Amino acid sequence: MDRRAYWVLVLCASAILMITMGVRQSLGLFVSPLNTATGLGIVTVSFALAVGQFVWGAAQPIFGALLDRAGTVRIIVIGALMMALGLAATPFMDSGFGLVLMLGILTAAGAGAGSFSILIGSAAQRLPAERRAFASGFINAGGSFGQFVFAPLSQAVIAAFGWVTAMWTLAAACLATIPLAFKLGNKPKAVPVAGAPKEITLKEQMNIAFQDRSYWCLHAGFFTCGFHIAFLVTHLPGEVGLCGLPAAVSAASLAIIGIANIAGSLSVGWLAQKHRMKMLLFWVYGARAVAVAVYLVAPKTALTFYIFGAVLGLTWLATVPPTAGLVSKLFGARYLATLFGFTLLSHQIGGFFGAWLGGIAIDSTGNYQWMWYADIALAGLAAIVNLPIREAHPRAAAMAT
Repeated sequence: MDRRAYWVLVLCASAILMITMGVRQSLGLFVSPLNTATGLGIVTVSFALAVGQFVWGAAQPIFGALLDRAGTVRIIVIGALMMALGLAATPFMDSGFGLVLMLGILTAAGAGAGSFSILIGSAAQRLPAERRAFASGFINAGGSFGQFVFAPLSQAVIAAFGWVTAMWTLAAACLATIPLAFKLGNKPKAVPVAGAPKEITLKEQMNIAFQDRSYWCLHAGFFTCGFHIAFLVTHLPGEVGLCGLPAAVSAASLAIIGIANIAGSLSVGWLAQKHRMKMLLFWVYGARAVAVAVYLVAPKTALTFYIFGAVLGLTWLATVPPTAGLVSKLFGARYLATLFGFTLLSHQIGGFFGAWLGGIAIDSTGNYQWMWYADIALAGLAAIVNLPIREAHPRAAAMAT
C-alpha cells in the first residue's frame, strides 16, 4: 500500500470513529434532561444506557464475523442508519422499555457497526504487521477527538435549543459516516501471517483463542476498562452537579478527556512498536488507579475536574491500540475484527455494570463514593492481570523474523 492510500484509509476510519464514539460518549449529558422530561428516574435512564454499553460490545463480534461476507461499506451504512433512527426516535419514548429499545439496543448496535473492531480490523487486514499498531492508535485517536467535539457541541445545543434538538442533531451527524465508508473499500483483503495455519476457519481460530490464557487476560483487563469509562461518561455530569458546579464543567471535562486521549492514543500506538504491549497496559491501568485516588482527596473545583479529565484522557482509550495489537500479535489479522470484537464485548459487560451500578449508587446513597473505590480496586487488578500475557519483546520478534 502506497503512502496516499495508507492515509486515506486511516483518516476515513478515524473520521467514522470520531462520529460514532463522539455521539456515544456524549449521551451522559442527556441523563438529567431525559429524567426530567420523562419522570422515569435516574436508575431507569441509567439502565437504558447500561444496556447500550452491553449491546455496543455484543454487536461488534457479530458485525466482525459478517465483515468478510457483507463487506465493510454495508456494515457501516447499516450501523449509521440504525444510530440515526434510534437517536431520532428517542424523544418520542415515554417508558423505560422505549428508552432501552432506542438508546440501549438500536443506537448502541448501530454504533457497534462503526466502531473499533470493525474499523481497526478492516484496516489491519490491509496493512503490514509493522504498521498496524500506529494505525490502530491513529484510528483510536479519532474516537477521542469525537468526544472533544461532540460533548461541548451537545451541551451547547441542549442549552440553546433543548435536548430534543440536540438528540436530532446527533442523529443527523451519524449519517455523515455513510460517504466516508465508501473510501474504505468493500471487501477487505487478508494479509498472510507467517506461521498461521493455511485456510484456517473462523471457528478453528476462535477455539484456539478461547483456549489461550493470554486472550482471557486481555478480556479481564478490558472488562475493567469498560467499567471505568462507562461509569464516567454516564455519571460524570452527575458528579459535577453534586459538587455544585454548572453543567458546562462536565461538558468541558469530557471534551478535555477526549483531546488528551488523542495524545495518549498516538503515544501508546507509537510505543507499542518498540515496547511490550502488555507492559504498556500495566502502566496505563496503574495510572488510572492513581488518578482516581488523587481525585478523591482533591478539592472539588472546576480546575480539579479539568486536571482530572486531562490525566484520565491520557489513559482513556489508550488501552485499545495495545489490546488490538496483542490480539493481532497472538492470532494474526485474518479474524481480528471478530476476536477483538469479543474482547470489546468483555469491555462492554464491564461498561454495563459501570453505568448501571453508578445509577444505583446515587439513588441509594446520594453519592458515588463506593463507585470510585471500586474503580481504584479494579484498575489495580487490571494492571496486574496483564503481566502473565505471553509476548515477545519487539526487538526479539524482529530478530527472529
